[in-house]
Amino acid sequence: MKNDKIICMRLIDEIKNKKKFNLKNDIISGIIVALVSIPISMGYAQIAGIPVIYGLYGSIFPILVFAFLTTSPQFVVGVDAMPAAMIGTMLAGLGITAESKEALRVVPLTAFLVAIWFVIFYLVRAGRIVKYISTPVMGGFISGVGATIILMQVPKLLGGSAGTGEIIILLANIWEQRASYNYLSAILGIGTIAIILACKKIIPKVPMTIVMMGVGAVLQVIFRLDNYGVKLLPEVVGKMPNLVIPDFKPLIYNPTEILIQTLSVAGVIMAQTLLASGNYAMKYQDEIDNNSELLAYAGMNAAGAAVGCCPINGSVSRSGIADSFGCRSQIMSVTASVTMIFVLMFGTPLFKYLPVPVLTGIVMTALIGILEFKLERRLWKTSKNEWIVFILSFGAVLLFGTVYGVMIGCLLSFAEVAISAVKPSTAFVGRIPDQGNFYPIDRNSKARPIKNTVVYRFNGSLFFANIDRFQKDIESSVKEDTKQIVVDARGIDSVDITAVDRLVALNRKLRGRGIKFYITEHEGMLNDQIRILGGESLIEEGVARRTITLALRDAGVNKPYELEESDNEVTKSSIIIEDDDRLAEFEWAFGKDAHEHLELFAEHAADTIVNEMKTQGEHIELLEDKRVHTEWGTIGLFDENEFWDYLEVILEKNADLGLISREDVKMLEQKIEDRRSEGEMRLKQLNPKAMKMLADHRKKVRRILKEKSPHEFHNVQRLNREIKRDLKNKKAD
Repeated sequence: MKNDKIICMRLIDEIKNKKKFNLKNDIISGIIVALVSIPISMGYAQIAGIPVIYGLYGSIFPILVFAFLTTSPQFVVGVDAMPAAMIGTMLAGLGITAESKEALRVVPLTAFLVAIWFVIFYLVRAGRIVKYISTPVMGGFISGVGATIILMQVPKLLGGSAGTGEIIILLANIWEQRASYNYLSAILGIGTIAIILACKKIIPKVPMTIVMMGVGAVLQVIFRLDNYGVKLLPEVVGKMPNLVIPDFKPLIYNPTEILIQTLSVAGVIMAQTLLASGNYAMKYQDEIDNNSELLAYAGMNAAGAAVGCCPINGSVSRSGIADSFGCRSQIMSVTASVTMIFVLMFGTPLFKYLPVPVLTGIVMTALIGILEFKLERRLWKTSKNEWIVFILSFGAVLLFGTVYGVMIGCLLSFAEVAISAVKPSTAFVGRIPDQGNFYPIDRNSKARPIKNTVVYRFNGSLFFANIDRFQKDIESSVKEDTKQIVVDARGIDSVDITAVDRLVALNRKLRGRGIKFYITEHEGMLNDQIRILGGESLIEEGVARRTITLALRDAGVNKPYELEESDNEVTKSSIIIEDDDRLAEFEWAFGKDAHEHLELFAEHAADTIVNEMKTQGEHIELLEDKRVHTEWGTIGLFDENEFWDYLEVILEKNADLGLISREDVKMLEQKIEDRRSEGEMRLKQLNPKAMKMLADHRKKVRRILKEKSPHEFHNVQRLNREIKRDLKNKKAD
C-alpha cells in the first residue's frame, strides 16, 4: 500500500515539476480530448442504454480519479465502445428498455460491480494474466465488438432505431426497419462518416468530430432538418451530476447474469486497457505498474457508478489524439475534466440542435477506428495460424456475443500457449580459459562472463507468452558496467508479431542507455521472418549478427577476451577466425535483398565521400579506416569486397552527373583497389579456402552490375585497367 500512496502523489509532483512547454501541450491536449469526447461519450451512453447526459458525467469525475491513481503518464479513459456495448446487450437480454427507470438503476450497479471485480483482480494480481492474451486474440475480439456495435447503429444512421443482439438478429433488424429509413438522414449520417474519414488522412490534427457536430447544429438551425423527418437529440439540461447510490435489488433477481456479465466487462477492460497503455509505456520508455493500474480502474469505475454512468474503459482513439498533440502527463486528464464541467454548465442548450444521424456517424467513425484491419492483413501475409486465431475471435463475438467471445478468446489464447513452449531453457554463458566455446555459467564452475558483456542463451520459439520472461532476464542482467548484450539465438527457430515488436522496443531502450544489443547464431531464415513481421530495424541496424564473435567484434571486443576476474585473467583462445565466420554475413542477414541493402549503404558512403571531397580535399575518412563501418555496423571482409564493387559504380554515376571530377574518381579508384588488395590479403591469411568462394561471388556481383549499370560498369573496368597499367609502368621505371 505504500507504493499506492506514492502513486497518488504522482500527479501533484508532475504539476510542481512540469516544464512550461510540456504543460502547454498537456492543457491543449486535455481541451481537445474533452471536446472530442462530447459526441462520442453521448453516443456510447445511448448504446449502454442510458441518457446522453450520463456520457458527459462519465467524462468528469471518473477520468479525474484515474488521473490521480494511474502510473501511466498519458493514457486516456472515458465512456467507450466495448463496455457500453456489453452493458447494452445485457439490458436487452434482461428485457430492460433502454433509458428507462430500470436501466438507470441497473447500469450504475454494473459500474460499481466492475469496480469490485477490479479490487479482487488487484488482490489476486490478475494483471499478469494479460501477457497470455495474444495480439491476434485481442485484435479479433476488439474488431468483433466494434463490428457488432456498427451493425447495431446502422438503422439509427439511416433514420431508424438501434438494434440489439448478435449478427443474424442485427442483419434481420436492419432489413425489417427499411420502411422507417429517411433519405436525408442517410445522407447526413453517411456524409459525416465519409468527411471525417477523409479528413483524418488529409488533415489528421483537425478534430473533425467537433467540426461535424457544429456543422450538424448549423444545418438544423438554417434548414430545420426535423421538419423533413431527421431525428434530433432530446434536450439536455446542463447541471452537475447528483450522487447515485447503487441499488442492489436487480442483483437479487438476476445474480448470475449480472455477475457474469460484469466479470466479463471487467476482464475486457483490464485486457484492452493494460495492453494499450503498455504500448504507450514502451513507446516512451515509461514504467507502469500493471497491478497498481487495476486499482486505478477500480477507482474510475466506482466514480462512474457514483454519477450514474456505465463502466469506464481506456480509450485508444482519445489516447492517440492526446499523443498527437504532445501530451506527456495526466495534467491532460485534469484539463479535460474541467473543460467538460464548463460544457455541462454552459454548452448543453446547443445539443438539442444536433441531428441524431450526425452523432451516429461520429460514433461509427470512432468504431471504425478500433477495427484491426491492418493487423488482420498483416497476419494474413505473415502468419496464417495467427490469422485463423484472429478470425475465430472475431467470429465468436459476432455469432455468440461478447461474453462467449471473451470465453472463446481466452481459450484460444491458452491453446496457443499450450501448443508452444512456454518455458524454454535459458542460460547466461561465458568462456572457460584455454577453451574456445561458450558455456552456461551456472553449470560450469570454470566458465566466466566476458568483461562488460552479457551473453544470454534462449532455446525455444520466441512468442507472446515468453517474450516477457526473455525481456525481464535481459534487463535484470544489466549492471552499471554493462556495455553490450549478446543473445545466443541458435535455439530460436521462430518469432511472432508480439515478440518482434518487443525486440524492437528492447533494442531501442538498451541503445538509449548506451548498451549495444545483438541477436546471434540463429539461422538466416529467422532474419527473413523478423523483417516480414515488421522488425526491419533489427537487421538494418546490425542487431542481427551471424556469430557471437562477430557481434563482440562490432562492439569493439576482440580476442583474446578479458574475463570478469579480479586478477584480470584472459582467455588463451586463438585469435584465428572460425571457418567461414565472415563469409557473406550480409547475405545471411538480408537474404535475397542483400545486394539491394549493400548497394544502399554504398550510395550513402558515396554521398559522404563526395561531401568530404568538397570540404576536406583528399581526406577520405571511409577509405583510410582499416575496416568499413556503415549504419548496419562493421562489414566483414567478404562483404567488404562486394561493397567496393558497388561503390566504384556509384562513384562513376556521380562523375557522369558532374558531382565529382574524373581526376578525383581515378584517385578514389586507386584507394579502393588498395583497400580491396589489403582485404584480400587478410582474408587469405585468415581463411585460405575463402578465396575461391570470393572469386566466384565476385563474378556473380559483377554480372549483376553489368546488367544493371552497363555504362558505369565498363567505365570502372576501363579505369581499373588504366590504374594497373600505370602501376606496372611505375614499377618498370
